[in-house]
Amino acid sequence: MYSSKYTTVEEFILLGLTSQKNIQIVLFPVFLSCYIVSLTGNIIIIILSRISSRLHTPMYFFLSNLSFLDIWYTSSIVPNMLINFLSVRRNISFHGCVTQMFIHLSLGGTECYLLLSMAYDRYVAICSPLHYTTIMHPVLCIKMATGSWAGGIINSIVHTVLASQLPFCGPNVINHFFCEIPSVLELACADTSLNKTVIFFLAMLVVIGPFFLILITYGYIISSILKISISVGRRKAFSTCASHIIVVSLFYGAIIFMYMRPVSSHVENQHKMATLFYSVITPMLNPLIYTLRNKDVLGAFVDIRRKTFVSEK
Repeated sequence: MYSSKYTTVEEFILLGLTSQKNIQIVLFPVFLSCYIVSLTGNIIIIILSRISSRLHTPMYFFLSNLSFLDIWYTSSIVPNMLINFLSVRRNISFHGCVTQMFIHLSLGGTECYLLLSMAYDRYVAICSPLHYTTIMHPVLCIKMATGSWAGGIINSIVHTVLASQLPFCGPNVINHFFCEIPSVLELACADTSLNKTVIFFLAMLVVIGPFFLILITYGYIISSILKISISVGRRKAFSTCASHIIVVSLFYGAIIFMYMRPVSSHVENQHKMATLFYSVITPMLNPLIYTLRNKDVLGAFVDIRRKTFVSEK
């Protein structure tokens, strides 16, 4: 194991999405708009989940956790990326890079477990509806959310500690728009086989493991839905899962494409696009996916507007 005292690189240079200035000028308002929409949508979900009694359910408890996570997810990347669009020298300090890496890995791992928790919630709601309130009680929900956050943080600590102990003696140019761990490891002046092995095995535990459990869960859910004799009941049951299925597909699809490909097929631009999708675009889409045509959320809006109108009178 190498000690960080051998690190001679004090800062890294981020190449970003593109080096063409005219494209950067166009991308700045695009990603600024995405960031504002993401913050606004996720903050609204958190507020509604807190103040509306009709949203005091396990599903919206996990969704508010996901929204809180997405706020920090995008905030750990997008503001710095926006600054770099307008900067000539896109530098980030060594400690700033490690911090960004830690936050990104923590939140990414936590989201994998949160999506699994939400899948279990849908499984109980559809497969055991009569026992839903008994099984999904607040204590269990808090334990599942806490476990999700703890799992993501522990995963990040392992990766960050191993990476920060490597010697970096130059070059210091990261071919990415943030300090993503595979791109950082390429600059280490030492053997990184241990780090890459840990990445693979923890990806199996944190990414692939929950993904397969979600697939198994939805296998039982679909089986239960098909047993419903009334078509209206089947559509209603499926609609309660549709938003979660879309979010899982978007998030895990990009993650698996990026991390689980053979090294020989690695293409840097595709890698950046996949990262951009799950760390910037998906957090923006999540609030829209979960609230669009959602009667509970629309009802919560109506309740709040009614209460506000009455208080003003």
